[in-house]
Amino acid sequence: MEFQKDNSFITGRLKSVNYAVKGAVKLITSEHSIMVQFSLGILVTIAGFYFHISATEWLFQTLAIGLVMSIEGLNTAVEKIADFIHPNYDERIGFIKDIAAGAVFFAGITAVIIGLIIYVPLIF
Repeated sequence: MEFQKDNSFITGRLKSVNYAVKGAVKLITSEHSIMVQFSLGILVTIAGFYFHISATEWLFQTLAIGLVMSIEGLNTAVEKIADFIHPNYDERIGFIKDIAAGAVFFAGITAVIIGLIIYVPLIF
């Protein structure tokens, strides 16, 4: 069966959105790290409503949540591709996976700093 590309602008975009939503659902329902990050995103969103954070704080918080979850999704994709290409342990594959995990770490630290800047003054 050959894959047929949809060259129509509207139906092509709708199919792309459909694939993206399916991918997001697969990510959230199958990867434990994303489940944790998604849950934390929900918690800080609830906190945002509780503490009535400003529009600017909402922008930074939303950006931080999206950044962490996006980078984690890319990290998961890198890990899955690496495992598919080389299922047995390989030092070079481990190095690649570590770098991808490091990107998630940087995004996570950034999100924590943003959260502290927003919520520490409101809590104390």
